[in-house]
Amino acid sequence: MKHVIKADGTRQPYDRYRVMRTARNYGVPDDYVIEVAADVERHLHDGIRTRDILRMIHTYACKYHPAVEGRTNVRRAIGLLGPKPDFELYVQALLRGSGYEVEEGRILQGKCGEHEVDAIARKDGITYFVEVKHHHSHHRMTGLDEGRIARAIVEDVQEGYKTGKNHFTIDKAMIVCNTKLSAHAKRYATCWDIKHIGWDNPKDENIAAMVANLKLCPVTLIKGVNAGMRTRLVDAGIVTVGQLLEYTPDVVAEKTGIPIQEIILLVDRAKRLEE
Repeated sequence: MKHVIKADGTRQPYDRYRVMRTARNYGVPDDYVIEVAADVERHLHDGIRTRDILRMIHTYACKYHPAVEGRTNVRRAIGLLGPKPDFELYVQALLRGSGYEVEEGRILQGKCGEHEVDAIARKDGITYFVEVKHHHSHHRMTGLDEGRIARAIVEDVQEGYKTGKNHFTIDKAMIVCNTKLSAHAKRYATCWDIKHIGWDNPKDENIAAMVANLKLCPVTLIKGVNAGMRTRLVDAGIVTVGQLLEYTPDVVAEKTGIPIQEIILLVDRAKRLEE
């Protein structure tokens, strides 16, 4: 069995499923992801680094799905967003696209203090306050502290409602992060009924599943979106590929101040991602 070396220096067995999953994240059709994995495996050697495997996946994904050349890996693209306001706005867009009614962040008055939350979300009769956690590196785990803080906020706001200090209450907490959750964080969230959405958790409603819809992918997925463009697009309320495609290039140029020629190129690349 061949082993790979992760970014943190640890070794783990090679996993074909991970290669196929990454190819799918690039947009490679299911009929060809196994071909990508087979191509990668012809060049495997024991101790290969994961970054080298990622480069091969990208190369072979382009072979079977040329539109891949115009995009970066979805997880990396999400990591390229800024924490505030980029990722907060992006999470709001993801939740709306997944059937939630979403309001922007606000300050909630508790019995013992005030709490600034990133969003309010409602679905199936449940009102959540949303706490957003962003890491630039998708290798970093999201730990227990966010869950502990979320539980305390729920209790304080609910007590504030009971004592008449506010006229708005919440039912549960929701934490959304762009990385995986530590095992301890998962257990704590389950025990205290905290909805915890990570890259691959929970099984049926996670970020990876949400961005299977290309239009919910971040604009940083489009090759050529640099930090300056990203800031201008986000300032104009454009954080997803779908939002970019809602407007004509001249409207986007007017809203963002980005030259029309550059917008035309980005829109063309965005459309090609769907091919």
